[in-house]
Amino acid sequence: MLKVYNDLTNEKETFIPLEQGKVKMYVCGMTVYDLCHLGHARVLVVFDTIYRYLQACGFNVTYIRNITDIDDKIINRANENGEPFSDLTERFIRAMHEDAAALGVLTPDAEPRATAHIAQIIDMVKRLIENGHAYTLDNGDVYFSVGSFGDYGRLSGKSIEDLRAGARVEINDAKREPLDFVLWKAAKPGEPAWTSPWGEGRPGWHIECSAMSTCCLGDTFDIHGGGADLTFPHHENEIAQSEGATGKPFVRYWLHNGFVRINDEKMSKSLGNFFTVREILKHYQAEEIRYFIVSSHYRSPLNYDEEHLQNARAALTRFYTALRGLPISDGAGAEAWLERFSLAMDDDFNTPEALAVLFDLTREINRARRDGEEQATHLAAALIRMGGVLGILQDDPESYLRGSAPDQQGLSDQAIEALIQQRLEARSSKNWAEADRIRDQLKAGNVLLEDGPQGTSWRRA
Repeated sequence: MLKVYNDLTNEKETFIPLEQGKVKMYVCGMTVYDLCHLGHARVLVVFDTIYRYLQACGFNVTYIRNITDIDDKIINRANENGEPFSDLTERFIRAMHEDAAALGVLTPDAEPRATAHIAQIIDMVKRLIENGHAYTLDNGDVYFSVGSFGDYGRLSGKSIEDLRAGARVEINDAKREPLDFVLWKAAKPGEPAWTSPWGEGRPGWHIECSAMSTCCLGDTFDIHGGGADLTFPHHENEIAQSEGATGKPFVRYWLHNGFVRINDEKMSKSLGNFFTVREILKHYQAEEIRYFIVSSHYRSPLNYDEEHLQNARAALTRFYTALRGLPISDGAGAEAWLERFSLAMDDDFNTPEALAVLFDLTREINRARRDGEEQATHLAAALIRMGGVLGILQDDPESYLRGSAPDQQGLSDQAIEALIQQRLEARSSKNWAEADRIRDQLKAGNVLLEDGPQGTSWRRA
């Protein structure tokens, strides 16, 4: 039975969806003004893995991942570039989709954009005003009144009194309380704007997700996910807005993935340790990055360093080597392994423990190959099936093992095959010195040979 850690209650709970057999899940996606970085990659992969496992459990999952395509960062970047904000966002949406596809991330059921939901956003703001949770200013701004919502702070564990004590009062700030946050911003000269009952303007960031999630999934849904940095104030504000507008519970289970660190330091542009997905893909295959992400529990900090990525490469090499040359079968007789995998994933999507099952199964496959191939093929099918839930091991073993890291410039496949043939001829002539010389030449080019009963196979180191 699946258990998830619910950040709303700070407890691990049995997962029971609102509607039997169906799951509605919303995840805060990208604000599209730049390329995806490693933190974005973690959100994409973590919730893609959760999506895959829920489907593997037999749930009919509706997965929504939004796109924020209007906010201050987008407007500022577009102005810096001297281009329309829509051109900027379209370019980075395409880039995001390319990065997600490279990482093996499945396409969500819908990707609502904020600019396509202006009518729903305005409607929610109007309801908040009517319900006494929001107020307008003379300049056309609309603010949410935090003091009007009695449960504010229950997700983050923050009290309104403590927040008030630490709040900064902005100069010329006309809002009633420092904690109040903007729902609708009056337009400034030259900014994108939409018509509203309060004048020309645009939505605040928090209200966008409340409107998009409830529009796509209803007033109450099962799972809301995102990075831990969004817990406060973004997700806290989403709860206040959504429940203030609908009068109904917003989300049943809140899931947040942990922070990303670089060489044990917090990832930060100011520290110069900020990596985009595309920069990492210059040095590692996409599946290696994905393995690296799922090798840590989603709630734990993720530390990016070369050693962890090299470990990911070694692990995948081990898995694919075990699968190499085995025909596809139905996986019969591997039920115990699949059950162990499910028990791991049922424990709050414990991917490190699930990977441990894959390692144990790989050792069993290698033993079975020595004793006879039939059982090995069934076990291999189970390995591929479990790997698919994690988004790995779906490549052809030969393709992975013969593929090189993107930044490696080495011998071509054709050159390697030619040298192997020369080595076979040398061995046939019992010219062992020449055969050893060719093996050393290939090894120097990061190509490893494996001699077996069926001939010589090779892989890149």
